[in-house]
Amino acid sequence: MTTTTTTTKPNPLSTLALLILPVLLLAGVIGLFLYTSGAGLNVQSAAPIESLSFERTILQPGVIEFRIRNTSPQEINIAQININDGIVRYTIDPGHTVPRLGRAVIKVPYPWVQSEAYEVAIFSSNSVAFTTAIDVASETKVADRSTLLSFTLIGLYVGVLPVFLGLFWFPALRRLGPRWMMFLMAITAGLLIYLGIDAVNEALETSIGLGGPFQGVGLIGLGVVVTFMLLDAIARRQVSVGRSEADQRLTVAYMIATGIGLHNLGEGLAIGAAYSVGAATLGTFLVIGFILQNITEGLGIIAPVLRDRPTLSSLAWMGLIGGVPAVVGAWVGGLTYSQPLAVLFLAIGAGAVFEVVYEIGKLIQRDAAKRPMPLTIFAGVTVGMLLLYVTGLLIK
Repeated sequence: MTTTTTTTKPNPLSTLALLILPVLLLAGVIGLFLYTSGAGLNVQSAAPIESLSFERTILQPGVIEFRIRNTSPQEINIAQININDGIVRYTIDPGHTVPRLGRAVIKVPYPWVQSEAYEVAIFSSNSVAFTTAIDVASETKVADRSTLLSFTLIGLYVGVLPVFLGLFWFPALRRLGPRWMMFLMAITAGLLIYLGIDAVNEALETSIGLGGPFQGVGLIGLGVVVTFMLLDAIARRQVSVGRSEADQRLTVAYMIATGIGLHNLGEGLAIGAAYSVGAATLGTFLVIGFILQNITEGLGIIAPVLRDRPTLSSLAWMGLIGGVPAVVGAWVGGLTYSQPLAVLFLAIGAGAVFEVVYEIGKLIQRDAAKRPMPLTIFAGVTVGMLLLYVTGLLIK
């Protein structure tokens, strides 16, 4: 005797109702909480909670412009502006009342002097002061052909040229033995580990000025984790299609170039922002330091394919992928700098770099299974991190 079981297809309407019901109940709970004034506690803050972030300060002849964002829980009314403890006239667009997460542009007609320092305080109607400083007054660059060309050249100096100079080591490094090959792979891992840690640190420092609603740490976590998982999924898919070991190593080299390119995007942002606020000396030191640092990045890109014969076009593309983002970063940082965008770019760069370290680690583990060289790997990672630490002394 056989029994048969029949399955009925779920009713889409009933499924939808079951999904909506908890949401409706949750709305009822929130409404009850509000109706009872917070379960009867009715807690009022002793003072208004107000916060304001300065997204950008632009200096033009006779005018200082502040681009601000309200990052407090409620709207803010701008009442007064002081520069160097003196009250100044100003205009504000779109109006004195800035809604939550709203932006406003404040223009102050002010006879600022080149290279002077200024302390600025913006007061709300509740007498809460929001301060910023102009350390070295200098006219802000505007988007024109000359400025774009200048930032393009800076990006070339910082990103493209050093990375390509590092690629020129390829013929010489191919003559080295297996132990040296392993050492170079370990150096690459050390370089990228240091770059990833540095990118996270820069992202954390930049996120301090974002304000609470933007959740800087959460934005960093989102950029790092999502980028890591996306690149890992792409790498696993490349392996699953049955590619040769040489093709897999070439893929890793391209991924290293991508991770380094995303990191150089953050470097370009830093340099462009330094020049845009008038810190030309800082910008110059950044350029020199990054030139010295990035030549080692070219070494990191070619390390996985030293035993192979990649085409010149592949090497050229890897150099462009690793270096050109510095040009884009210099444009964005110098002309339209945005703190949330800078934090996200740095986090994406860190996630990409950490995923590439993971892929290099798998290559090292595969080679080490045939010929264990633990001290060589230890020395390589240490040397790679020390290289960037030493060159970083010229930047920080």
